[in-house]
Amino acid sequence: MTGNRAKKEIDNEGIEVRLLLEAIYLKYGYDFRDYASTHIRRRVNHRLAISESPTISDMIHRVLNDPSFFEGLLQDLSINVTHMFRDPPLYRAVREEVVPHLSTYPFIKIWHAGCATGEEVYSFSILFQEEGLKDRSQTYATDFDASILELAMQGIYPVDCVRRYTANYHEAGGKNAFADYYTAMYDSVTMDTSLRKRVLFSLHNLATDSVFGEMNIIFCRNVMIYFNRDLQDRVVKLFLDSLCPGGFLCLGSKESLAFSKYADRFTLVNEKERIYRKRRRKMPMTRGGDPLLASNGTGELKKPRVKGKNA
Repeated sequence: MTGNRAKKEIDNEGIEVRLLLEAIYLKYGYDFRDYASTHIRRRVNHRLAISESPTISDMIHRVLNDPSFFEGLLQDLSINVTHMFRDPPLYRAVREEVVPHLSTYPFIKIWHAGCATGEEVYSFSILFQEEGLKDRSQTYATDFDASILELAMQGIYPVDCVRRYTANYHEAGGKNAFADYYTAMYDSVTMDTSLRKRVLFSLHNLATDSVFGEMNIIFCRNVMIYFNRDLQDRVVKLFLDSLCPGGFLCLGSKESLAFSKYADRFTLVNEKERIYRKRRRKMPMTRGGDPLLASNGTGELKKPRVKGKNA
C-alpha cells in the first residue's frame, strides 16, 4: 500500500509539472514542454524550495498572476552554465581542424545558438580575431531569454573568474596575453569592444523558432542534453537546414548525433569534441543509375560517356 501511495504522489507531481509548463507556454510563449523531465523537475523543485509556494499547483497560480515570480522561475529553467574557453580542447580542435577550411571562404557566417551570458561568444571572437577571420565574418548570438542576452551584450564578468579564464585561454592555444582582451575595474572585467564588432545578439528560441540563415558554422554546446529525444531531433533538423553544405556543427562533449535520425546527413570531423560537418548533396543520377558529372567549370551537368561500339 505504501508503494502504491508513493507512486501516486510521483505521478501527481508529474501532472503538476506538466500543467505548470503548459501554463508558462500559454501565458508567456516559452516552451519547456519537451525538455528532459529530470532536468525540469529538479529546477522546479529548486524554485519550490526557495519560494513561499507550498505546492507546485500554487506555483501555477503565481506564474499566471505574478510576472516577477515567473521571471525568477524562468532563470531557473534557463540553461546558463558557461564560461570563457570552456573545454579548451574544443577550441584547439576548431583552430586546427575547422579554421583551415573556413579560411578559404570569402565570408563566414557563425551562429552561437543558446549563447546564455555570452562567454563562449567572446571566446570564439578572440579565436577568430587571432586567426585573421574576424573582419570577414558575421556572428549571430541567440538565446530565448532577453535578460540573459542583455548581460551577454554588456560583456561584463566577475574578476574572480579571470584566473580560470586565463588558464583556459592558454590551454586552448591562445596566441597573446588574455589580459589584452579585457579591462579590469573593481570587482569585474569588461570584454574589449572590438570583440563585439560584427556580433549581433538576437532573440531566438530553439524549441519554437525556425531556420536561422545559411551558416558556415554553428556552436550549440551542452544545451541539447536538457531536451528530450523529440526536441533534440527538431533542433538537429533546424541546424541541418540552417547550415550551408559543408558547414560545421560544434556540440558539447556530452552530446552526440549518434542517435539522431539525421545523423547520416553529417560526417564526423572530431569524435572526442563532437564536431560534425553537413554532408554535401548527393550527385544527381541518370535513369540508368549513373551519376551526372559537372562539365569543366561551367556548373552544367552532363551524362558520362558510355564506352561501346557507338562511343
